[in-house]
Amino acid sequence: MSDIINLLPDHIANQIAAGEVIQRPASAVKEMLENAVDAGATQIHLLIKDAGKELLKVIDNGKGMSETDARMSFERHATSKIRNIEDLFSIRTMGFRGEALASIAAVAQVELKTKPHDAEAGTYIQIENSTVLKQEPCGMPSGTSLAVKNLFYNVPARRNFLKSNTTEIKNIVDEFTRVAMAFPNVGFRLTNNETDIFLLEPGNQKQRIVALLGNAFNAKLVATEQDTEYVKIKGFIGTPQAATKTRGNQFFFVNNRFIKSAYLNHAVSSAYQSLIAKDEFPAFVLFLDIDPEKVDANVHPTKQEIKFEDEKIIYAFVNSAVKHALSKNSIAPSIDFELDPHISQLSSITQPFTDIQRSATQKEFLFNTFTQKGTAHLIDKRNDLKNWKELYKIGEDDNHAPSMDMPTREPMHNSTQLQHGLQQYTESHIQMLFGKYILYPKSSGYLLIDAVAALERIAYDDYASALSCQPISIQKSLHPQTFDVSPSDAILLNEVLPDMHALGFEIEHFGAQSFIIQGVPADIESGSEINAIEKILEQIKHSSSDIKLDKREKLLRTMAWQKANRSSIQMPLDALKELCTKLFQSTQPTYTPRGKKIIVEYSLAAIESRFNNEA
Repeated sequence: MSDIINLLPDHIANQIAAGEVIQRPASAVKEMLENAVDAGATQIHLLIKDAGKELLKVIDNGKGMSETDARMSFERHATSKIRNIEDLFSIRTMGFRGEALASIAAVAQVELKTKPHDAEAGTYIQIENSTVLKQEPCGMPSGTSLAVKNLFYNVPARRNFLKSNTTEIKNIVDEFTRVAMAFPNVGFRLTNNETDIFLLEPGNQKQRIVALLGNAFNAKLVATEQDTEYVKIKGFIGTPQAATKTRGNQFFFVNNRFIKSAYLNHAVSSAYQSLIAKDEFPAFVLFLDIDPEKVDANVHPTKQEIKFEDEKIIYAFVNSAVKHALSKNSIAPSIDFELDPHISQLSSITQPFTDIQRSATQKEFLFNTFTQKGTAHLIDKRNDLKNWKELYKIGEDDNHAPSMDMPTREPMHNSTQLQHGLQQYTESHIQMLFGKYILYPKSSGYLLIDAVAALERIAYDDYASALSCQPISIQKSLHPQTFDVSPSDAILLNEVLPDMHALGFEIEHFGAQSFIIQGVPADIESGSEINAIEKILEQIKHSSSDIKLDKREKLLRTMAWQKANRSSIQMPLDALKELCTKLFQSTQPTYTPRGKKIIVEYSLAAIESRFNNEA
């Protein structure tokens, strides 16, 4: 039997590693920015073209690399940060795996220019498909310039899986924001197709947060700080007024590394309980400084998921820090034990309780019941039950349909008689059950229709028609509102603005992350315009993650779902008839766009079968 196990060539091994580390242009941006930070740079400039597919370039004024180090940096597992196994558990730098540059060079055309501060000349290296094509001296300022061109040019299948330019730019902005947020003492600049998106000067933490998330946060941030022997927590949380329908403004950093943790997010959200609505998300930027030995940052290739030695104690400290900040700034509600002075002036307080009033009170039924030990819950209802049959009596008024909660007990002796009874039904017998289902009788049985789901299907069809032919009329705002969103949400909103305009939203980009609402659909309640837009953004970002939908389809489904859930289903008979008519005219009346069932049919045969089986 011949040997079949071989060692992979380096360029193939690097491409496999790149599949874990470099998933999209934003992944490469993250590694490049972190390397620049680790190099001690005070100014970092990120340039992108064609959403990073054509060019990703990071220029920094860091310490640069020698000629040998420049060449070694592209080898797998080459790092200056780890010498032995103990170093792996005391890491405080951003990058340390030694796979980033090797992975990038395996799937792109890379040009590196670097020069230490004390060197007369720099080093230029050109690499393609993990192969060094050129290495020579060059003239340049101190620091490093790393250009990544034509990402995934040699892995076309990976390139085909990239999303739209808008989505890829949004992901790049997210990574840029996270790194820039963690290092406010470093100046950052982001240029997209020769247009500056961000130009961030060095400053303090609050200045950096406001610069990245928008001026609207300037007056809505509360400083948070808690120093314990186990962990130090500092940063800013938003006031309840800063809460939004989207999750974009939530940042956790552990030892300056951005992490994702639903567990810690819950620790913050629970501190806001009763202060914000259940479907709102608080804004926060929190930094946790903890002994690296109590954290494992090596559990995921992107290093965005980490493992704590004791997760529960971290949860408790974060929750306590947020509650303390809210209380300290008089945001959390407090209990007032002082008696309202107006109460003390009431006649029941100031006037004496006379013997006549006492005697009259003691004769009361409730007084006697509640003063009998152990029988406070046994309130005698004998007098109230003497006319109990009246509670179930069906009204004989022809203008009111019989209650469906308590069906009449008219005997139906056979199926022919029952079927005949059903045939007598007309549309006037359509009824609402339990405030959410529509009963629609038929000659062969009846239909149960989920009213909210029906409204969603009808709204979706109306919106789809509006996009394809006639736009929905817009209700102009008497006082246009300005609002800010996160940088990534601004990119997303700009992409869907034309479609939103056809659906009744007139929104204009006002520069950076600011927008102006000039008009909205007529069915949106005044004062809830921004709320509605935030919900749309949240649903577009997080709905239908298991299937690929374009932004337009997500927008249609989101708006239909929103309209259905804000519409009243307490309708008069004529409105119920109209709703059912519109539903039956739909090309897909039985399911919502999200796949939820709308109609359940009960046939006469099935009903008879149930009764026969019971016999």
